[in-house]
Parts: sequence; C-alpha cells; structure tokens
Amino acid sequence: MGARDLDLLDAYSRTVADVAERVGPSVAAVAVLDAQGKPAGSGSGFLFTADGYLLTNSHVVRGGRAARPEPSRRFEASFSDGRRFVARWVGDDPHTDLALLQVDGLSQGALTSAPLGRSADVRRGEIAVAIGNPLGFEHTVTAGIVSALGRSMRASSGRLIPDVIQTDAALNPGNSGGPLLNSRGEVIGVNTAIIPQAQAICFAVAIDIAAVVIPQLLRHGRVRRGYLGLGGSTMPLDRRIVVSLGLRQSHAVHVLSVEPGSPADVAGVRAGDLLLGMDGQDIASVDALYQALTPERVGRDAVMKLLRPGATQPLYLTVRPLEAGER
Repeated sequence: MGARDLDLLDAYSRTVADVAERVGPSVAAVAVLDAQGKPAGSGSGFLFTADGYLLTNSHVVRGGRAARPEPSRRFEASFSDGRRFVARWVGDDPHTDLALLQVDGLSQGALTSAPLGRSADVRRGEIAVAIGNPLGFEHTVTAGIVSALGRSMRASSGRLIPDVIQTDAALNPGNSGGPLLNSRGEVIGVNTAIIPQAQAICFAVAIDIAAVVIPQLLRHGRVRRGYLGLGGSTMPLDRRIVVSLGLRQSHAVHVLSVEPGSPADVAGVRAGDLLLGMDGQDIASVDALYQALTPERVGRDAVMKLLRPGATQPLYLTVRPLEAGER
C-alpha cells in the first residue's frame, strides 16, 4: 500500500471518527417496557431538537405489533454518557415506519441533537455512517457507502415507503430507528430494515420523508391520509385500449371491491372498473394511488377517471381521512 493510499485511508477514518464523535451523543438506545416494567421491545433513536424530540421507527415503539402502543407502555432512552431518561410517545406512522418520542428530564443537563440534512442531495457512492444499538451492543458505529437511491420498501401497513436509501453500512436488529449520516454528520435517513438472507443490503427511510411526517406527528400524533374505500390490484392495459384512447400509461388499478358507504361507493365506483387517474394525474398502480392520497386531498372533492366497457368517464367524490385499521 502506497503513501497516497494510506493518506486516503486516514482521511476516511478521520471522517467516520469525526461523524461518530459529533453525532454519537444524540443517539439513544430505546427500550420499550410493559406495565410491569418488563422489556417489550428495543431499538435505536436520535434526538433532532434541543427540547428532547427523538425520532425512531414505528415498529420499535409498537414492539413489532400492528396496534399502537398501549397507554401503559413506557419508554426509556439511554445515551452514550450513561444518562437514562424516561420518554413519552408523541405519535407514529406505520406507513413510513417513523415515530416520535419526547425525552423527559432535561433539567439534568443539555442534550445534543443531530442536524438533519437533505436526502435529495445524497449521491450514490458517498460515505454513509450508521450509529445504533445492534443486538444490544449500545452505540455501535458502522460505515459504508450509499449503494442506491429511490428504492421503495413495503411497510407493515402494506403501503410502499418511497425514496428509500440503500446502504452497505452494516445494520443488525437493534439498529432500527438510528441515524444514517453523511460525511458532514448530517442525518440523511432513519435506519429501518435489513434483508436477513443477504449481506450488505440495508435500508433507511429518507430524511426528506421524515421532514414531511414529523410536523403531522407533532400536531396530530399520526399522519392524515386520504381514504377512498376501494380494493384493487395493478393490471396491465390491453395495447389496443391504450392506443385507441390515447392513454399515456400501460397499467391501471383494477377495482376488485368497494366498501359500503365509502367515498368510492357513494360516488358509484363498481367492482370491475379500471381506475386510470385522479384530478388529471395518471394512476398506473395501487402504490401510485396510495401516494396520491396526500393529506392535502383530505376533505376535498376529487375527479376519478374510470374505464368502463366502451369509454372512459369521470366520477366525482370527496376524499375522507384514513382511520385506524383502514388501508
């Protein structure tokens, strides 16, 4: 190994060490406790505000369950300096696997917060540093690169999480909820998943997604999304239909069921319809439909473009909020 290679290796090592030193104090080992104080789950998290708000994964605070945390469930956040704090649940969103806790006991001393970056600025191949608590080994640092951008990952709710970051920085159970950092020590993602059968394929929810979710969790404890009340599957369109109707898409949502009394039912959507678009936006898949039902659409009228035998036709409905247990 030549002198230049050694210099590069030293520079890489210094970068990782500097990031760990600056951001490490903001990273917490999150313990989930039941009403009797017994362990009910664990993971990682990190402070991103000076007043003690901590970002982690929804599946961490739920202890791997589908239901929201019971009121009796307690949380503890332990930091690298040995301090341990009680934390309270603020809100969570299983559709993006993100959750907020707030750490109590700030009178015991100031807490370091991690600066948030922009995942839109991340490039493939740049350094990625992960800090967390894998398999109970607290405040472990691993490093690698950003392997890919723009991935999507299925959340526990069944919806796709968009713009997921793929990295080869080693993650293990317990890393969930910890920060993925760039070389400047800015958070670019929230570590959330690994592929157990593979090596060096790990995923983080992009921090730009978190930036949209956090204000709603602070305000409502959940993310408001739109609900139509239809079940469907993505289906390819016959080429002749695409050409004859001058469509820009090759797939649509095949409506398989409609919930009685739902906005789709009231508007007249029927099983067998093909949903092509909404408010002038092409809808070529079930996941595209999920992503189109943004908080801004809740309570507003929408125009659905449907294909029925012979022609396309519009239907008008009012999008209502998604309630617990609905998809």
